[in-house]
Amino acid sequence: MSNTTSALTRLKSAQKSAKGVSLYSRFVNRPAGRYLAAGAYRLGLTPNHVTMISAAFSFAAIAVTVLAAPTWTAGLIAWLGLAVGFAFDSADGQLARLRGGGSAVGEWLDHVVDCAKITALHTAVLISFYRHPGHFGTAADGWLLVPLGFQLAAVVTFFGGLLTEQLKSKAAQGDRAAPSTARAVALLPVDHGVFCLVFLLLGGGGAFRWVYTVLAVAAALFLVAFLTKWFRELSAVRR
Repeated sequence: MSNTTSALTRLKSAQKSAKGVSLYSRFVNRPAGRYLAAGAYRLGLTPNHVTMISAAFSFAAIAVTVLAAPTWTAGLIAWLGLAVGFAFDSADGQLARLRGGGSAVGEWLDHVVDCAKITALHTAVLISFYRHPGHFGTAADGWLLVPLGFQLAAVVTFFGGLLTEQLKSKAAQGDRAAPSTARAVALLPVDHGVFCLVFLLLGGGGAFRWVYTVLAVAAALFLVAFLTKWFRELSAVRR
């Protein structure tokens, strides 16, 4: 137990900046990931082990979304798998910092799993819409464009943000300005943890469809805002 307590203490002082992080990730997912990282450290797991555990939970939830009937129970199981997977996704980086730093292959594996998860999750919703049009009210083919559009916005946001971090100067990456609470609240609609909550409505059919669509629109609007911001930031970088 003392090893776990010591790991938690060290992790508290080794957190990444909260700037640009939503309230859910800051106050729910990162703290949950901190406990998971401390437990993984005590068990002797590596960050790559934790990444694969995250993938296992996430893809199990995706499989439920694709294969099971869209009931309230299936939605609860899907949300739980996605939420736990997201917490482990936070834990792998924290564990790497606790162990003295990550590796190139660890970072690569983390990003590949994240990209696969994002792509597969919206594909799962598309398949569920197609398989159960009566439940979701998606008999009109136009509704099948919503998961495709959401997937496009999510993947481009993920890739654009990742590439921007790689291209920005070290000085820009080291910006430690105090995080804005207003910004943290505004980012909630595009936080993966908040998105996972919509699966609790899977049994509700039309309710799931509409909330999912609202989040899809938010993702598209935020993508435009992010691309504009990143373009301006990179335009100021001198290489």
